[in-house]
Amino acid sequence: MTLAQDVLQGNRLALARLLTHIENNTEEGKAGLKALFPQTGKAHIIGVTGAPGTGKSSLVNQLALHFRRSDSTRSYRVGIVAVDPSSPFTGGAILGDRVRMRDLAGDSGVFIRSMASRGSLGGLAAATSGVVQALDAAGYEIILIETVGAGQAEVDIARLAHTTLVVETPGLGDDIQAIKAGILEIADILVINKADQPGVEAAERALRSMLQLGHPAAHVFENHQPKPGHEIPVLSFSTPEVTGNHWIPPIVRTVATEGAGLPELVEQIQLHYQYLKDSGNLMLRERTRLRSELDLLLRETLMSRWRERVAEEEYWLTLDLLTQRKLSPWEAVEELLKKC
Repeated sequence: MTLAQDVLQGNRLALARLLTHIENNTEEGKAGLKALFPQTGKAHIIGVTGAPGTGKSSLVNQLALHFRRSDSTRSYRVGIVAVDPSSPFTGGAILGDRVRMRDLAGDSGVFIRSMASRGSLGGLAAATSGVVQALDAAGYEIILIETVGAGQAEVDIARLAHTTLVVETPGLGDDIQAIKAGILEIADILVINKADQPGVEAAERALRSMLQLGHPAAHVFENHQPKPGHEIPVLSFSTPEVTGNHWIPPIVRTVATEGAGLPELVEQIQLHYQYLKDSGNLMLRERTRLRSELDLLLRETLMSRWRERVAEEEYWLTLDLLTQRKLSPWEAVEELLKKC
């Protein structure tokens, strides 16, 4: 029996082994993903991003606990992918998220995978998409992805997740800090964590100002829980066909360490997922995600084939000419492509 077949049978050890192969980009990992791909597309993928220190890990822990509660409408199987930054010097990563998620230990309905970013920009490891697909095929209905926490450049999560939570906290900077372009524009839901700290009202005002600046004609409700049915254009990666469909990025206050605000946050997550299904945007986001993955795989495959056909000495000789200013970067690329 193959690893993929074992994964479909619910074998957690086989799933862990397959995820290792996927991270290491081995032939066995690729074969496993090929076999599992027809079983994917069922999970609700939730991205959690934001600056370091905003409490993303604690929030993910509480979200997983909430989705697993037996007293809720149903108990979901939850997969967690926690991406930690790699050291630029040693290449190692602490992978400390499991320390913050000890409440989930021993729950067979939760699978936690810590990953090192391995130098990837955008807040995700290069293999994150493959890991998410494997968890999806393995039957995990909710997949939570916690990104590195690098800041404004951390927008790749919007291409991978169906629902993106951007986590802010009071006191991280002045009001202008909250309005920076990039990371806030990918939010489907804005979360003000550590809302028991001073300055939460100022942080919420700053976020509302950002929404109003982006959509001056829109009315953003003063209550931190917006009323269903009132809409402003969504700020996220989407194709031009969905510009007519709109969603309010609600602002939800939480205190993750105490579980405060989690029921309201989960409600907004479920409302957003329902909106995506009702509006047809779920399929469009899935198409955008697969397009992004296809483009990435094309770049990697073409680069790999190019390296196989061109001698390494040719590359270094061209680099020497480039360094000596005898070739421009564009001419260097043309010369190297001629040698394929």
